[in-house]
Amino acid sequence: MREDELRDLAQRRPWLIRALGVVRDSGLPDAWIGAGAIRDLVWGERYGDGFDPSSVRDVDVVFLDPTDLTRDNDDRATARLVAAWPEPPWEAKNQAAVHTWYPAKFGGDPVAPMRTIADAVATWPEYATAVAVRLDAHDQIVVCAPHGLDDLLDGVWRRNPTRVSPEISRQRLARHRPAERWPRVRVMP
Repeated sequence: MREDELRDLAQRRPWLIRALGVVRDSGLPDAWIGAGAIRDLVWGERYGDGFDPSSVRDVDVVFLDPTDLTRDNDDRATARLVAAWPEPPWEAKNQAAVHTWYPAKFGGDPVAPMRTIADAVATWPEYATAVAVRLDAHDQIVVCAPHGLDDLLDGVWRRNPTRVSPEISRQRLARHRPAERWPRVRVMP
């Protein structure tokens, strides 16, 4: 099972387990770590020179709080994580509020409010980054991967057309340089 492959990789990284524990214990509603930090871990281990936590640009923490859609809520959530563990570059985002800022930041049509974390994760830019994990109350890793784990685990950079235009995808490709960082990753046009 592909989820077991991801769990195995995650469980062997004390840095990630600690980060997952901080997120779980933060009290943020339905909080997960996803996107680039998970991709960097998997691709660093499988397609690069290993995973280096100091190279993670940000630790994307997503949560779902429909009662407070303000930017201040994101800032308070990030501050809560930093207070618990200052080292990682935390970035918390309330997925229930994405519809309030997404079109202004990225253009395009208005987006519907997110009702679940899986709804939000399903819209992330690449299928390989449309993955989030969390620790449950029993210290077991739970995986959210609405599009599956094949691209992440098989080293495939492919645009998720749900919300990302080809132009935004090209910009992301130029910024992240996957072929340089992980030479065996395949980029799909």
